[in-house]
Amino acid sequence: MKRAAQAVLVFAAAGLIWAQGDEAFIGARGKYWAFQKVIRPAVPALRDAWVRNPVDAFLLQGLRQKQLEPSAPLDRARLMRRVTYDLTGLPPTPEEIDAFLKDKSAGAYEKVVDRLLASPAYGERWAAKWLDVVRYADTNGFELDLERPNAWRYRDYVIHAFHTGKPYDRFIQEQIAGDEMFPGDHEALIATGYLRAGSEHLVAGNIDPEESRQEVLTEIATSVGQTFLGMTINCARCHNHKFDPILQRDFYALQSIFAGAKGKDVEIVDADGKAAWEAAQKLYKDRLSPVQDALKALAKPFDEQVREVRKRQLDPKLRLALDTPKDKRTDEQKRLASDAQTQINPAWDEIVAVMPPNVLAERARLRQRLHEVEATAPDPLPAAYAFVNTGEAAPQSYILRLGDPHSRLDQVEPAVPEVLRADYRIPAEATGRRTALARWLTSADNPLTARVMVNRIWQFRTGDGMVRTPNDFGVMGDKPESHALLDWLAAEFVSANWSVRAIDRLIVTSSAYRQSAAPDAAKAKIDPQNRLLWRMNRKRCDAEMIRDAALAVAGTLNPAIGGRPVRIPIEPEVYDLIFTEYERDGLWPVSPDRSVQNRRGIYLYNKRSVRLPLLTAFDQPDTITSCPVRPVSTHALQALTLFNSGFMQEVSQAFAARLVKACASGRGCQIDRAWQLALGRPPRAKETQLAREFFRSGGALSDFCLALFNRNEFLYVP
Repeated sequence: MKRAAQAVLVFAAAGLIWAQGDEAFIGARGKYWAFQKVIRPAVPALRDAWVRNPVDAFLLQGLRQKQLEPSAPLDRARLMRRVTYDLTGLPPTPEEIDAFLKDKSAGAYEKVVDRLLASPAYGERWAAKWLDVVRYADTNGFELDLERPNAWRYRDYVIHAFHTGKPYDRFIQEQIAGDEMFPGDHEALIATGYLRAGSEHLVAGNIDPEESRQEVLTEIATSVGQTFLGMTINCARCHNHKFDPILQRDFYALQSIFAGAKGKDVEIVDADGKAAWEAAQKLYKDRLSPVQDALKALAKPFDEQVREVRKRQLDPKLRLALDTPKDKRTDEQKRLASDAQTQINPAWDEIVAVMPPNVLAERARLRQRLHEVEATAPDPLPAAYAFVNTGEAAPQSYILRLGDPHSRLDQVEPAVPEVLRADYRIPAEATGRRTALARWLTSADNPLTARVMVNRIWQFRTGDGMVRTPNDFGVMGDKPESHALLDWLAAEFVSANWSVRAIDRLIVTSSAYRQSAAPDAAKAKIDPQNRLLWRMNRKRCDAEMIRDAALAVAGTLNPAIGGRPVRIPIEPEVYDLIFTEYERDGLWPVSPDRSVQNRRGIYLYNKRSVRLPLLTAFDQPDTITSCPVRPVSTHALQALTLFNSGFMQEVSQAFAARLVKACASGRGCQIDRAWQLALGRPPRAKETQLAREFFRSGGALSDFCLALFNRNEFLYVP
């Protein structure tokens, strides 16, 4: 008993030392501005016609402290183009621009903003931003890069959430713990797909279950830290964070919150729906089986031929074991026969290699028919690509040496980071841990959640975040030029029922947003990075926006909302990148319906290992790591892609056909209409002259359209 009591004292002392060590490590770092509670600052009392709302008041105060003044307002036509692109990712139509220019009422612009905010395209535009941050794709990544047949429902959930104005706190809760907090709600269940959005290392062959599980938990903890908290918690995986007050213990304590749950596809269909699916599946199998059987019958004699050749080449012991009837084999012969069978089994290409030309031709015909039938397969049984509780007690979690699951150090209990914890506790029971985390994340007292999201909104609308490292609010991240504006927006966000749309509206209706993006050398000397927003930042369209805008201008964009991802035609050299251990035909089944291929970029099949050249050239993220801000590169491949890609050639021809249909009166109409559709304005006199000279020299209308698509003015938001 005495020895046991001594042991207890030793462990208690060790715990005290550890706790004191944690406290000392956090120390002054915990007083960093980002970890302090948000307190709404007073709005500067400025009487100035430029100030339309509190955003302007804060900005104008900062500008005047540096002896700066705002830039002139953007003209109305280009403002219409800017706000439409920003809120929907699509260009305004000439009719929409004309209606706005004719509306002289005081609230004309606000009416446009409200219409755009109510558009389904607003949800699609925001979802594209959000999916960049959470690293969404339709496949797992790594070697096999297998498809996730039901992952697209999470993408549609995000679109619907932003379109319908789902409060951001509810949005977080559903993604972290939708199955726990809102049982029976299919939408909330689908939302937990957020926890599986990143890549997952599922491969053929032997895997270490503990390593695989640790990879999943690391992905989740990293994503939660970056997405909602703007913290690089993952930097504490192997040691205490080098700069921020994040303990190694914090990383594994956060992981522990998810230890009692796992990824699972959960059916979300009723009995009638399942019966209908089973009936459709049976009809499909009835169509497929005859083709498969014909292929097997065609290959059978050649399969046996290769086997016989290989069998003769076997070691005599192996051949004898294989020839011995199964019921008469010794234990040793059973093992040898199994080895022999493996050695004589031919691969598909070895069978094809011995087929004569007439058989190969018949096989090719059957393979083509096979893929035609496969294209008629019913959609997979509706299921949520979810992350749910296992129903069992959560396994004990440990700090791991260098992240190695086989090198355990101290035990940890589920918890949020110590620097932000206060008196908040995560329950020990497996069920309820994620609910507790979700409630902590969405507490009005959490110093980071609202700040991080309003910073993302600001960056999305102005081109630069107040904190220019949106995933890192730590010491090594950027610091806001105006803490006051950031905190006022964060406080306003919470008081406005966590409405993203309300903050969006506040920003885009401000005078600051309506400024010209024109440079000013004198102002740039004082604020070269435009941190004070004395002008609007010029923004290039995202990769998908360029594609969508081209389709919209050509009049061929399919506006359908939601549904399974769409495969579009890809170049042969891109097709060759698709990994397979089997035949290389039918790996990328393209929808035969061209209108389906012309849907918005957010619906294109996003395979981590196969990048579409047009989107890659214009900096589409790789979905391997979180992308809070897309880079903007400039290189020759962009111009080459815009001029020479099959897609741009086809969309230019469609644009030309639209002009011919609209303009029976001839070239003058075509030139004017082309400028209005592509650039949102009439051509200038010099531009009209150049266009007419181009046509007089024999230029084709489709080439003229292609040239408009290659203008900087088409690629950049005003």
